[in-house]
Amino acid sequence: MKKILLSLLLIGSLSSLSAQKAETTIRRIMADQELAWNRGDLEGFMLGYWHSDSLRFIGSRGLTYGWQQTLDNYKKGYPDTEAMGKLKFTILSVEQLSKRSAYVIGKWHLARKAGDLEGHYTLLWKKVKGVWVIVADHSS
Repeated sequence: MKKILLSLLLIGSLSSLSAQKAETTIRRIMADQELAWNRGDLEGFMLGYWHSDSLRFIGSRGLTYGWQQTLDNYKKGYPDTEAMGKLKFTILSVEQLSKRSAYVIGKWHLARKAGDLEGHYTLLWKKVKGVWVIVADHSS
């Protein structure tokens, strides 16, 4: 009985460490995205996204499929650093759903001369080939 309890405790500890590591990694990637955005580097910002035609982005204009199309849409909507402003993410929750997936909810804020913009986001993250990436983004 003691061996079973010890095994369960060890498994629980390892799962907790794995979840903490995933959350730390996701928070670091999002901090890197924020920095890239704030220096006007949309390609750098997009490094947090799955570089695949299956990436899904849901915004005010509806559903977009694909990494390149998402980047192109960002370039159209934010043609220069003045339009981009300064981005601030506020992460409200990170929930690891499995060893390879996590769910993140938060707020975004753009401080701009033309007027601030803000909203919320829901991100589905997956570990693809050992790397955490956003596979679906719903931002409003």
